[in-house]
Amino acid sequence: MGKDNQSRVRQANKLKRKSSSRSPADRILIVTEGSKTEPLYLKEIRIFHKLSTANVSVHHSGYGTCPLNIVNYAIDLFKNGSIEDGVNPKAFEKVFVVFDRDEHKKYFSALEKVQSNAKKLKNDLREVAELKAIVNVPCFELWLLLHYEEVKAPIHRHEAYRRLKTYIQNYDKGCTDTYSKTRDDYGKAKVNAMKLSEVNTPWTEPESYTNVFELVDLLVNLNSQNRSNN
Repeated sequence: MGKDNQSRVRQANKLKRKSSSRSPADRILIVTEGSKTEPLYLKEIRIFHKLSTANVSVHHSGYGTCPLNIVNYAIDLFKNGSIEDGVNPKAFEKVFVVFDRDEHKKYFSALEKVQSNAKKLKNDLREVAELKAIVNVPCFELWLLLHYEEVKAPIHRHEAYRRLKTYIQNYDKGCTDTYSKTRDDYGKAKVNAMKLSEVNTPWTEPESYTNVFELVDLLVNLNSQNRSNN
């Protein structure tokens, strides 16, 4: 066998091994600011749509609620993994950090850190792992409120919380059924959030903004991606 053929065979075998080691769907690491509201909501989505914990791993920040610390924790967790949390190092194609604008002093520093590291993380397949911020201005309750009404102007987090409770009377930070209560109105929430994203960005606070729908869409469609890859 000539050298050129040998080279092609080695390359084909390398690609075959790489393909066989890949998870059937994107492996997703999500790190949230809160220890209750956001992770409970996202874990409820994972359970409802029968997503494997091997594909969707949700954790709240171990470095506190400062947005910059959340980003740092996500990067460290991706690189080093965690035996305690069952996270293998570099075992993801996508990394999401979920945090609110709220009144955090390091909010813009967190956005800058995400931007500067967006293409620097390499996973165990030696591929670039996407790093993306999922942001709520002012807070996660805005995303939930959009399931019921449009919000066009800036809104304080206390007002968003108050208005949300007129629709979900028993809503609080520890609710375990938020997704089930809002799921039927997800299409409306996505439309309302997309309208905001057409005129606002995470950088234009205090204007209302959320891109949670991007993460929810990905999770909801993950099983169909799995089937298409089989």
